[in-house]
Amino acid sequence: MFLLDANTLIQAKNEYYAFDICPGFWEWLDVANASGDISSIEQIADELRKGKDELADWADARRGKFFLALDAAAHAEMTTVASWVQDQDFRDDAKRVFFAGADPFLIAHARAHGYTVASHEVHVEGQKNKVKIPTVCQALNVPCVRTFAMLRELNARFVLQQ
Repeated sequence: MFLLDANTLIQAKNEYYAFDICPGFWEWLDVANASGDISSIEQIADELRKGKDELADWADARRGKFFLALDAAAHAEMTTVASWVQDQDFRDDAKRVFFAGADPFLIAHARAHGYTVASHEVHVEGQKNKVKIPTVCQALNVPCVRTFAMLRELNARFVLQQ
């Protein structure tokens, strides 16, 4: 299963898979979720709701289905995620931003259940001003892929039919 980072949905909505341009993407997400291939977590839905837009409405309609609640196993992995980040020499403000968002929960959930995180973020060796998902995932042996790699792996197709 792939767990989606908020940026995969936000960027899709704002750019290449906007609701009015590619409704098939959003329909495919529902199908992929129903088949157990894609999901996310409630904390990501909370981030999306802050937009108060069509994506926020989409997320609200999928609470409890697409967006999973953290379970005891994921909460237990939060210690591992938090400890690793705290032990690194990221700037303090970068750590604060990371811990204030959904990213640590997403990584913990993926680690607890053997899922793969899908994100637009890219690991940058030595970066200290931002704690990025792929950096933490790499250190904690959590699989992490870019969004388009996930789409290819799941054989996503958005075909025009008339």
